[in-house]
Amino acid sequence: MTFRMTLEGIYTPLVTPLNEDGSFHLDRLADLIERLIDKGVHGLISGGSTGENYAQTVEERLELARFVTQRVKGRLPVIVGTGAMRTPDSIELARGAREMGADALLLGTPPYSVPTEHENALNALAIDRAADLPVILYNYPGRMGVHMGEEFLNRVGRSRNVIGIKESSGDINRVHLLARDYPHIQMSCGMDDQALEFFAWGARSWICAGSNFLPEEHVFLYETCVLNGDFVKGRRIMSAMMPLMRVLEQGGKFIQCVKHGTTLSGIATGPMRPPLKGLNKDDKRELEQVIAVLKTTIADIKAGN
Repeated sequence: MTFRMTLEGIYTPLVTPLNEDGSFHLDRLADLIERLIDKGVHGLISGGSTGENYAQTVEERLELARFVTQRVKGRLPVIVGTGAMRTPDSIELARGAREMGADALLLGTPPYSVPTEHENALNALAIDRAADLPVILYNYPGRMGVHMGEEFLNRVGRSRNVIGIKESSGDINRVHLLARDYPHIQMSCGMDDQALEFFAWGARSWICAGSNFLPEEHVFLYETCVLNGDFVKGRRIMSAMMPLMRVLEQGGKFIQCVKHGTTLSGIATGPMRPPLKGLNKDDKRELEQVIAVLKTTIADIKAGN
């Protein structure tokens, strides 16, 4: 029997620290988990694309998720990503999530196959049935090829388990649609440069990879907008964060930037698994400068300047 989970705050899709040979560096993952809990994030996600799930086997993804769940020990919600090209793989991940005591699933569209809305809904419901856990849908047509449109939402939204949606389309009209027509599905920001708009339209959570290395700044924006309703200050914070959003999205180097940012914050994340490679010197320097300015500017806003 599932429970109604409330999506509140900053949820971090964890990066996966690796050794030079591409194996998992679990001690550093443990350090990252402890740091994020200490800095006040509200939930953790294992097995997202930020964690390089596409370059891992189902067994490896379950190993990581079990490690995260056991390390967290119920201090925060742990959400397990089930995104995969094959439905049986997603079902195996969902069943594993239930067995290990995870709190919810993050459920995306299978990439590359370009299912119809009807096919996509049947896929989602099969994964839902396999775990009987709270489900957060993940709409990211840029990576998955299709939208979770109204036909999909109408069918899948009837499941009592479907409690939220991470909206990563970049289309602001989707925010309006979800807020007005699907208020029973909690909307979570999945498009970093639109966090302020999501909060203005009633979203109370943000699933953001940048919180791997800037957790306090992300929490500060959430608290300012959602808890305090101060969108004047919120605009100042968001304005300070926008250069980072631009760098993260530049030329498809998102995971590379997040891993380098996390390394800069004191937890070495190691290389990427192929086909990705690390940032070059110029990209590293640009990211480091942007982070330094962002931290200084937001510290000034926090201080009341």
